[in-house]
Order: sequence, then structure tokens, then C-alpha cells
Amino acid sequence: MKLPRSYVVSILMLAVRATQANAAKDFTGYVNPFIGTEGPVKGTAFNAGNVFPGATLPFGAVKVGIDTTRWNVSFSANGGYTPDGNVTGITMLHESGTGGAPTYGFIPQMPLTTLDGVNLLDNLTYMQPRVGEDVASVGYYKTQLQSGVTAEMSASMHAGIMKYTYPKDADGRFVLVDLSHFLPSTGKKEQWYSNGKLERSDDGAWYSGYGVYREGWAWGGDFRVYFCAQFDSTPSQAQLFSGKATDPYWPNTTDVKPTFTNRTWIEGGTIGYQYADRIGGLFEFPSNVTTVKSKVGISWVSTDKACQFLEEIPHWDLEVVRDAAKDQWNSEVLSKIDVTTTNDTQLEMFYTAMYHAHLLPSNRTGENPYWESDEPYYDDFYTIWDTFRCLHPLLTLIQPKTQIGIVRALIDIWRFERFMPDGRSHNFNGRVQGGSNSDNVLADAYVKGLQGGINWTDGYAAMKTNAEIQPYNNFDFEDPTGSTKEGRGALNDWKKYGYVTPSKGRCLSKTVEYSLNDFSLSQVAKGEAPEDAVKYLNRSAGWQKTWAADVTSLNVTGFLAPMYPNGTYQDYDPLSCGACEWSSISYEGVPWEYTWTIPFDMKSLVSLMGGPEKAEARLDTMFIPGLTRSNQGGNSLGTTIFNPGNEPSFMTPFLYNYFPKRQHKSVQRSREVVDQYYNTGRSGIPGNDDAGAMSSWLVWNMIGLYPVVTQPVYLVLAPRFGDVTMKLGDEGAVLRIMATGLDKGPYVQSLKVNGEAWDKSWIGHEDIVRPGGQDSLLEFELGAEKTAWDVGEVPPSPGHVVL
Repeated sequence: MKLPRSYVVSILMLAVRATQANAAKDFTGYVNPFIGTEGPVKGTAFNAGNVFPGATLPFGAVKVGIDTTRWNVSFSANGGYTPDGNVTGITMLHESGTGGAPTYGFIPQMPLTTLDGVNLLDNLTYMQPRVGEDVASVGYYKTQLQSGVTAEMSASMHAGIMKYTYPKDADGRFVLVDLSHFLPSTGKKEQWYSNGKLERSDDGAWYSGYGVYREGWAWGGDFRVYFCAQFDSTPSQAQLFSGKATDPYWPNTTDVKPTFTNRTWIEGGTIGYQYADRIGGLFEFPSNVTTVKSKVGISWVSTDKACQFLEEIPHWDLEVVRDAAKDQWNSEVLSKIDVTTTNDTQLEMFYTAMYHAHLLPSNRTGENPYWESDEPYYDDFYTIWDTFRCLHPLLTLIQPKTQIGIVRALIDIWRFERFMPDGRSHNFNGRVQGGSNSDNVLADAYVKGLQGGINWTDGYAAMKTNAEIQPYNNFDFEDPTGSTKEGRGALNDWKKYGYVTPSKGRCLSKTVEYSLNDFSLSQVAKGEAPEDAVKYLNRSAGWQKTWAADVTSLNVTGFLAPMYPNGTYQDYDPLSCGACEWSSISYEGVPWEYTWTIPFDMKSLVSLMGGPEKAEARLDTMFIPGLTRSNQGGNSLGTTIFNPGNEPSFMTPFLYNYFPKRQHKSVQRSREVVDQYYNTGRSGIPGNDDAGAMSSWLVWNMIGLYPVVTQPVYLVLAPRFGDVTMKLGDEGAVLRIMATGLDKGPYVQSLKVNGEAWDKSWIGHEDIVRPGGQDSLLEFELGAEKTAWDVGEVPPSPGHVVL
């Protein structure tokens, strides 16, 4: 369709004006890093979003922040931060928004004003309450301790800078470095200090070394983190120390005191042996020094590289580092989507969500300690089973170079480790919740045309490894029935029966996830291995084999059900996943919810449910308050079967788009969920942010679209803003979303796509990312009437297979 020249000119002028305005804006003032740090119980982090509120850059390798205790001092929130806890240290490495168990909290400093009553081997003796409110903004964090010390911090890509201001009447001015510090947790996913080395300069102004840690959420044995640090003032005294860990449950350790040495280096124990001496350093500064600044570089490769990273901050001005971080967040992230509204609450929600969506994975290109490669390298995929639905499709649109780098990194991990990760941290594939969801990430990138150096021959081979190679069983205590490290742990069942039997943990949810994974393979196979396309498309219909059309003994009609090899069903309740543990029939969602997670073949699903009318009525049931009966592994929120606190429910509110003339219901559900569960308070995220998964879901809802992952398709919702300008990568093209009638109501009255009147509740990727770098335009007219404007064809079901 050829557009009128006047229309094209107007679009170009809009884009130019938007770009010019964008360049001058500071979006960082709308970011509130504390959103998601608090749970439903005010002042605590219990069931919080677990986000990291400290200082970092987009996908930063270093994340500098305070570590605090939780209600139980032997346990910390996953991001290291709790609103009500005492500060135990300031560390360089953190995750953000994750569930499971904490990772990192490594390479600490702790400012002290006295050693009275302090045992340097026990951070509970020197932990400090905070006075007043902490301050957090993009690239900056500040806290004041009860001792009177004010600690400020900022970060570059691989280094942190801290500024400690001591009270003038302080008894002393100390900085403690305890290599054994880490974020503690309970249970069998704990991480541990193993051993380390610490070396200082003769005058104590420099120190460097490494710490060796083990296990944690991803398991994986020992791993090493190198560091290099510098003070802006010369200490009056610098001592290194060692000693056993204090432990009331371990013999002869309750009253252990550190042993000091004036040597310039110290090692703790034997490499590879866990119960080594704790080691650290105590740096004391003269009484005329009221402010001490420190820089710490981090490397996973060597101490020399850690020292080189200090050059990222070639001065001692923390404010300059903070301002540089703000500039980078503005230019690389926040300016990618410019929204127009007078509603400051919406602006704060939106740009904080954008910020949270760019914290993980960590860009550690050049920092892989295990192999040399020219490929990009990312770590801290924590976890892909959460982020594949919304986060990666968002990056594909606004950060295609980053997403290309992530895809290349996933493929490179396969080259050297045989499997792509599903959950990975500290350079170790260590968790698989169900399916091999890296397949979904690659398929989504493939169907949307990402290239940029991606070797798609290898990419498809990596996906085929997931589909054909049974990984070894690592005998996870949570589910010993198959691998939970990588790949598909129940693959032999899948290949033999076409579904996963109850002899395997999470049999029902795995069946659904393996189906989507194989659909992903069929999508990429169309271009890379056409001879495989039909095979994997047919395998993707395996979910249909477990459809319990009418099982009287179970009192179940029309649900996915756990099925034995002989075709009989296991007794179960669709509203319950049992204990919702890894050994249960499903995880992170009840069977009723997983029944809806077939985005590639909604046509078959609606048919099995008895047609559009019955399927729509069942979908309505998902949102009736009071029907939930399962805690869904502690990840549930609200009382509906639809669970706003976990990713399997992400797409459910928008499935009305698959029914003709019902798009208004998707808009209604979107508004209800956002208005009820998201806000600008510290508990403004419904559950774990899961590495930006929840936040990216919010971004999509607020701009009025929702991605159907593994397909070049976006469901149409309704924007929250009158004007949205989205930069599509770095090549100059923009997507403009304009809405009139926002003051009248939220429902779509009419829609134009690139000047063409539109009657479908979905648009294609090619309607947004257009040939030749053309701009694209969506024009919404909104109002109060629930208009049945969507009379065109429903979204596609490219995985439709009749069994």
C-alpha cells in the first residue's frame, strides 16, 4: 500500500521532533529503585520483588550495594537488600529480582568507627542499623549507619566507587575487608566461602586478591572472583587477619578471635577445601581524615584485569561517576521509549520498569574464565524460564544489538558446554525449571529476523541438542527423577510417549513446555533444516495427548492431566499442583493455568474446550475471586486462578484476543491487573521481579501491546499514554503509538496501522519493523464503550496440528 506523501512527511516530522526532544530529556528522575524492595508486610522483604536498588550500569558486570539481614539473620533477600535489616557490608556483586535463593554478595567493605565488642570473624558483631531513609537513584546509593558513618556508592561497568564520611568525634576510622562475606540463606541452596588470598601494598593504600566460593542457587562447585582496590588516603595502619568462622553449632569456634599479621599477603587454607580459614584486612585511617574513598575493580579472570578495570574510574569524584551512569542509562535505555503524559505515577511506574528490565543478564564479555572466544558473553541468566516471554522480545525491539549478543552468548555456551542454559550464574548452568527455554529465545529472535553475526547453523544445532540429547541426571534433591542442570530432564519420556509421565517431576508443566520448545525448533527448522520442520511441529502437539476430555473418576472435563504410559490418568485436582515443588505434577502454576499456555496452537485448544463460547466462559473463570486453592510454591498472589505473581499467567489475560470481537476484555483485564498489583510503592511489583520479567510485562501493558513469543506477532491491547515514541534499535527508525480519547475510557474504538484502518486484534512484527528502516505508526481511538471493532481474523495458530 502506497501512503500519501503528506502522511509520510507528517510521520517523519513527528519522528524528528520526538528524537530531538528525547535527546534533551533526563528520564532518570522517574526511576525509583526502591519499587519492588518490600513485600506485602510493610517494612519487610518477605515475598518482595527482591530487586537490587544499588548502583550499576545497564547489564552491569558490577552491582554495588549494601547487604542487609532479613528477619532471620541467617538469611538475606536475594538482591541483598531488605528495608528493615541491619547492614553487614557493601559488596560488588548482586542479582536482581530473583527467586530461589541468594547469589553473590561478594567482595565487601564495611566502614567501622570502633572495634569495641567487634569480632572481625563475625559480622553480626559489627552489623549496623540504618538511621533515617536510604537514598537511591540511577547510578547512586546512600545510607547512614547508626555509627554516624554515611556511605555513598556508584559504579562503572566493572568497578565500584565508595565514599565513607565519618563523624568528627568518631573513636576510629576503619574499613574492614572480610573475604568470607556472602549473602546467607537456609536450606540446600546455600552458597559458601571456601578460601582466598589477600595482598596489600606496603603502605596499605592498595589491596588485591581473590575469593573462592561454592555452590549457591546454581550449585556448581568452586568458583573464583578476583578484585583490586585502592584508597584515596594512606592508612595509618593496615593489617591482615585470619581465623576460623564463628559458629555456635561447631565445636571450639564460638569464641574464636582473629589472628593478625603485619605481612603484606595472606592465604586462607587449601584451594578446593571448604573449611578454610577466613581471611581479611583491617585498614585504619588517621584522625584528621573524615572522608575515605575507595575504588574496587572486579574480574572473573585475573587480579591484573581487576586492577585494569579501576581505570574505568580514573579519578575520585563519585558525583562524576554517578552522572556518567545517569547519562548512560538515559542514552542506552530510558530514551528508547519516550512517553507523553501528565501522570507522574505512570511515568514512575513505566521508567522504573524499563530500568529493572535492563539489570540482568550481566554483560561479562571478555570475562569468561573458562574459554577464549570472540563471541559476546553474558552470565546470570536467572532465569530464562521467566524472561523468555516478555523481556527478550522487548530487547529484540529496542535493544536488538544486546539481544543479538545474548543469543550469540547462549550459542557459544552450547559450543563449549554442550547445552545452552535455562538458569545460569557464576558461569555455571545450574537450574532447569522445566523446558529448554533458550529454544524459545532463539526462535523468537529468528522469526523476527535478527542476524548481526548470529551463526544460525550453530543456533539450530544447539536447539536440536536440547530436543534430542538426554542430559545426565544430576540427582537434584528437589527432583531426582531427571536433570535439573540443563537440557530436558524428561526427554526420554517425551520422545517415547509424546508426553512426560508421572514418573518424572513436573510431568504436566514439562509436557506443556516441551511442546512449546519443539514448536520453537519447527520455526527455526523452516529456514535452517526444512527436513526437520514437520517432525518438530508434530512433536509440539504432544500436549494434546494428555487432554482429559471426560474422566469421570477424576471429575475432570477438558483439562491437561498427568497420564501414565498405558494411557490412564493420575488422580489429581486441576486447581492444585500438590505441594507445587519440583517433584510435583506442575510448578509455578496449577494445571488449570497451564492448560492455557499453548500460544502456538490456540485453535486446537479452543476446539478441545468445546468451541469459542465455552472456552471464553472458562477464561472468564480464571478471574473470579476466591477460586484459587494452591500456594503455587509461595509464588502466588491474589485469590483468582490467574496468578499475577508468576510468569505462566503472563499471557492469560490477553487470550480474549483469540475470540472474535472480545479484544475489549483483554483491555479490561490488563487494566485490572496493572491497577491492582502494580504501583509506585516499595511493594509495587507482585512478587519476585525475576530479572526484569515482571517489569517488562508492565512495559508492554503500558504501551498497549503484548508479544506472542516464538511468533512474529503482537496482541493489541490499549496504550496508557497519549503518545509513545519507541526507537527500534540504533538505526533511526521509530514506532509511534498515538492515542486519542484516553480521558473518555480505556477501550479501543478504532485502530489504524501505518495509515490503514485495522480490524484485527493483532499486528505482525513486519508492521512495526518495516523494510528499509521505515517508521511505523499505530493510531488508537479510545473511549468508554466496549466496542467490537476486532471483526477480522484472530491471531494465528501456526502450531495447529490435529491428532
